[in-house]
Amino acid sequence: MQPIYVISFLGGLILLLLFSGAPFKPIRFVGQSVIKLFIGALLLFFLNVGGSRYGLHVPINVYTSAVSGFLGIPGLVALAAIQHFVL
Repeated sequence: MQPIYVISFLGGLILLLLFSGAPFKPIRFVGQSVIKLFIGALLLFFLNVGGSRYGLHVPINVYTSAVSGFLGIPGLVALAAIQHFVL
């Protein structure tokens, strides 16, 4: 097999992978971000339900949902601490 065929085949394969894989990555990132926002809102809802006994209420909006969704339980605890001690 001649080298030009091998180089052409590998170059075509690389181009095919670049064009077929590129559109799916941003869509997957956006989808995962939206799911994390919903999980954060759900965590905040349960915090508000459980914290109502103790006078703790963290508002549910995009920013607090993002913090609790992307950081998880430590972000939720940080929001609760900020709400309780600072505000």
